[in-house]
Amino acid sequence: MLTLGLFLAACGNNEEANSDSGDSGADSGNGDATSDEFDTATWRFVTEEVQGQVQYVYAEEFAKRISEKTDGKITVEPYEYGGLGTETDQVAALQGGAVELAVMSPGFTGNMVMEGQIFALHFLFPDSVEKTQEILNTSEALNVDLVKQYETHGITPLAFWTEGAMAWSSNKGLREPADFDGFNMRIQESPLMQESYKAYGASPQALPWGELYTALDRGTVDGQENPVFFIYDAAFNEVQDTVTLSNHNNYVAMTTVNTDWYNSQPENVQNVISETVDEMQDWVYDEQDRQNTEYAEAMENDTDNPTEIIELTEEQREEFRKLALPIRDYYRENISTVDGAILDKLEEEISAVTE
Repeated sequence: MLTLGLFLAACGNNEEANSDSGDSGADSGNGDATSDEFDTATWRFVTEEVQGQVQYVYAEEFAKRISEKTDGKITVEPYEYGGLGTETDQVAALQGGAVELAVMSPGFTGNMVMEGQIFALHFLFPDSVEKTQEILNTSEALNVDLVKQYETHGITPLAFWTEGAMAWSSNKGLREPADFDGFNMRIQESPLMQESYKAYGASPQALPWGELYTALDRGTVDGQENPVFFIYDAAFNEVQDTVTLSNHNNYVAMTTVNTDWYNSQPENVQNVISETVDEMQDWVYDEQDRQNTEYAEAMENDTDNPTEIIELTEEQREEFRKLALPIRDYYRENISTVDGAILDKLEEEISAVTE
């Protein structure tokens, strides 16, 4: 009931803000617009993380820049995870217009936008996080073709960005595929994630992250995957003895808007949004790099919760890569609604960047 009340209140505020707006004909693309070019408005920006974590500080920085560019006329209110329910609740809130903007993970839309599961393919992107971000910035397969898939569901991704290389946490220490035999692996709600971990011999279980700490503590699940900063900040190392630096994937997030709301905005408002999103690509790359580096050091020096850090060799990673590659055919044949066309184009783009 509380969530429904928030949704209805949000919708009412949005309608009020839109009823006051008009197309001033001004172009704020240079970021130096004066306040009389913008009508007063409040936008809600929901994230999948909590204060201090990458997604939330991204929303805070976005809010700060929008306020500066509009001379305080437009206020952006960041919401941390849980403020509007689970990850799937937040997707519904964006689709329904209860919030205007969201940072979301494609994995939580995997049963809605099938092509979005492409980010669950292991060993698809380069080992270099920097090169991965370059591909996310420039890929036509993602920024044009995949965006169109989302827009049919009322969501427009404005940017894709990495939160860092993935790592596995567990109590047994994950070094080879045999370590996943009978292993209850927590995943997002994505059929392709299920297949990826079944290929290693694991038993995948979908859970929202709000339930994950307790599930790890009680042994309901045996392990999970996330960037290092998230593993440490969410205190998963308190209930897991080892962290394997596998770099089998990157955690990719999307900056998204409600499609109808965005298209209804005056040109100057659309310009200030797109300009801010574009300039924040470098900012968020540096932020995730800082957090992952600092939290890796903190984890290594945490004597209260000592954690064994396992860094896979190239030979060990190759054993996982061999099992992961056939999942691309599974994606083409069982997941993709366009016969794998987006994956095919993306693989060509990756090859061009990494040659």
